[in-house]
Amino acid sequence: MKVTTTLSSAAALSLVAGLSLPLAPTPAVAADAAADGIHISEIAYTLETDFIEIAADPGTDVSGWTFGSVTRGGSVYAQENTITAPEDTTVGDSGAVAIDVPVTNSVKAGSAADGEYGSSAFVIDDDGELVDFQQIGGVVGGKGVTGAKNVYTPAPVVGQEAEPTGATAAGGQSIQLTGDAWTSAAPTPNALPDGDGGDLDPDGVTPIADIQGTGDASPVQGKTVTTRGVVTAAYPEGGLNGYYIQTPGTGGAGADDATPGASDGIFVYSPDTVADISIDDHVEVTGTVSEHYGQTQISVSASGFETVDEPAEAVKPVEDAFPAGDEKRESLEGMLVQPSESLTVADNYNTNTYGEVVLATGEGTLPQPTDVHRPGTPEAKALETENLDREVVLDDGATVNFLKADKDIPLPYLSQEDPVRVGAQATFTSPVVLGFDHEKWRFQPTTRLTGANAEAVQPTTFTDTRTDAPEAVGGQVSLASFNVLNYFTTTGDQLSGCQYYDDRNGDHITVRGGCDARGAANAESLKRQETKIVTAINKLDTSVVSLMEIENSAAFGKDRDDALATLVKRLNEAAGTQKWDFVESPSAVPSDEDVIRTALIYQPAEVAPQNESTILDDQDAFSNAREPLSQAFAPKDDSGEVEKDKTFVTIANHFKSKGSGSGPGNEDSGDGQGASNADRVKQAESLVGFAGDQQEAADSDLVYLLGDFNSYTQEDPMQVFYEAGYKDIAAEKTDESTYVYGSRTGSLDHVLALDASDAGNDAGTDPSAFDSVTGADVWNINSVESLALEYSRFNYNIANLYAPDQFRASDHDPVVVGLFDSSDEGGDDDADGSDEADAGDNADGAGDDANADGSSDHPGGKNAGKNGNHWGSRDGDHPGGKNAGKNGRHNGW
Repeated sequence: MKVTTTLSSAAALSLVAGLSLPLAPTPAVAADAAADGIHISEIAYTLETDFIEIAADPGTDVSGWTFGSVTRGGSVYAQENTITAPEDTTVGDSGAVAIDVPVTNSVKAGSAADGEYGSSAFVIDDDGELVDFQQIGGVVGGKGVTGAKNVYTPAPVVGQEAEPTGATAAGGQSIQLTGDAWTSAAPTPNALPDGDGGDLDPDGVTPIADIQGTGDASPVQGKTVTTRGVVTAAYPEGGLNGYYIQTPGTGGAGADDATPGASDGIFVYSPDTVADISIDDHVEVTGTVSEHYGQTQISVSASGFETVDEPAEAVKPVEDAFPAGDEKRESLEGMLVQPSESLTVADNYNTNTYGEVVLATGEGTLPQPTDVHRPGTPEAKALETENLDREVVLDDGATVNFLKADKDIPLPYLSQEDPVRVGAQATFTSPVVLGFDHEKWRFQPTTRLTGANAEAVQPTTFTDTRTDAPEAVGGQVSLASFNVLNYFTTTGDQLSGCQYYDDRNGDHITVRGGCDARGAANAESLKRQETKIVTAINKLDTSVVSLMEIENSAAFGKDRDDALATLVKRLNEAAGTQKWDFVESPSAVPSDEDVIRTALIYQPAEVAPQNESTILDDQDAFSNAREPLSQAFAPKDDSGEVEKDKTFVTIANHFKSKGSGSGPGNEDSGDGQGASNADRVKQAESLVGFAGDQQEAADSDLVYLLGDFNSYTQEDPMQVFYEAGYKDIAAEKTDESTYVYGSRTGSLDHVLALDASDAGNDAGTDPSAFDSVTGADVWNINSVESLALEYSRFNYNIANLYAPDQFRASDHDPVVVGLFDSSDEGGDDDADGSDEADAGDNADGAGDDANADGSSDHPGGKNAGKNGNHWGSRDGDHPGGKNAGKNGRHNGW
């Protein structure tokens, strides 16, 4: 929301008072101001434009007064955080005046903030006396932050202690003083809140629907109310510290709703009484109404609670189809619901951390907009708006971060026997309560859910969509791409300086940083990683596999192919035969390479390498990515004879990730393509030229580009390939995708085929690379599975979720392609019978040095920062506090 206030920040910057004025070092609060009742009445810090408002008599002249904010430790962070009101600034008839000033967002609430630090607002009059000093958050009646001296802190603030408000603002709201209490509400700059903060109806009971109102916030915030309801859900453990109540007899079919547009349920925040109530109790509560992270609640002390003896009509869950969009959901906030239709699992990334599963209403998962539409177009923006309307989080009735606490309590929803996979259908078998928290609508079970009580408490079942092998793609030979998630045979314990991610016992699992290794911490952890990768590739069983994120062993003083040879050895050991071989590095390799590389492995019984492999050595284009590796192959017939007339070229690729960038065009422009888009375009252009050279060297138009392009199907780098005559096989022949990020589904991984059937062929008799495709599949074994199943999360929780199978062997899914229909020399565009489809759906991925398990190209730490995407942290699940920052949960790449 754009807030228009008396003085703009830009205009005021030139009027900032000298911050080293000879003012009294530790003055008391201005006596004249206190006598006149002048005080800070509103603080806005979650908005596009922050402000500090004071209440004073109309006509009060505040010209020359200083408005500002301190941050951690009580000092002013920067010059712009202090503004001086210009001449002729007076309080209007409303009794309030607001001044635009950036307010720092270093907020802590609760006992942890007691005197430690916290963003605070101050006002100094034109005589240099401190008028008011209020701390956002903190503990009411407790110790506030003390003003600390630095170059920007006005002297009147130094040594003074702020008064804790005990209130924090929900996204898009401010904190406002109504009566004697600070609460979060929609901002009202230059106008005091309505009402006096007293009892709404001190002699009677206010219906819950009147407290909720029909808008997105309660019309009686800051007021004391008494209401009654039936307890529908209770959370004495897990951090919610309260319970939901609902008006007796409400719920059921929409036609029975006596309060259309207004909810009949509400959350009662009451640590003092939550242990004394039971579900189905009829209770009366008295407390203050507020909006907590967007959810209406009543804060109730022990004295504000009593049990009602008279019987109450039972509450019924609303069993209609769950609606999309805020407006319709608002009328159900705090009520029991049991959706009558299945919802689709859209994300399970945070199940490992917070016990959350993201669901989607309507058909299918939530598509990554740039996988379906060109970036920045109205269509892409409309799709993301639709995605946001469809999202709802299935929560666990707790605020616990399982990576920091409660590691000995089994994770909810997840088990080896009953997977929760993106794309699966979730069917509700019992009611849940609809809540709202940290910018998301949430289904809460009626009490805290864990893996231990799932049989009694879990409100949903999920379909099992796993398959033991890819779909048949036909053809004489087959290709696949496979990201091996930083497969490093050089483990952390072989190097010095490595830092680690540890399990709940403190045992090292994966490398966190401090050294060049990026994978397993030790041989035991490597064995778990290898087992999953080997199982997956052997079940993949394609003729050629393009690998990404495998160790470049030359970086550790070994033969460049050392790790690759080890992986092939493990594959053959598991297969019980010499099934696999690898493409050896060429004699000429780039002088400066990453510690991870691309590679190619193949089955000698099915194909034979032709000539030496070649690496694209273009330091200008690939200085920040992994160089493409090319190898031509010829298939073998049933007798083992090499069919050189079918020679085809494969090129393995791994482009620059989206997580960081420098130079023109590499900043994140906000169009969905992430950072380094210009570099990926440059890499695509270089690859097209290289592929042309390899096409000529092999004397074959059968050219296939495979790998992780870190680009969704409709993004700029992919357009380079399309314009050069390549087609995206999976996008043309499947409706599946390879990656999930931020609850969005799309494909970063592609197999591209040159479509040259109309170029230089008089009768079109020679098949092009695309014509030779007999079928395609995306084998969803990785991206759709929970992160908790990875080797990198072994023993993070008491629940044993690791299994020696193919599921979550990596975080990208392999694309599988069949080539050469033996019954038709010309091939068949659609030999597998599949319908052609537009690009599948996946999610933004991959920041350099930001991998979920310590790898280089994948989601980074969540839960840090004010509101948006934060890129970094090698550990994609490395947590921040659940309530950290403005919105509490943010995406790292």
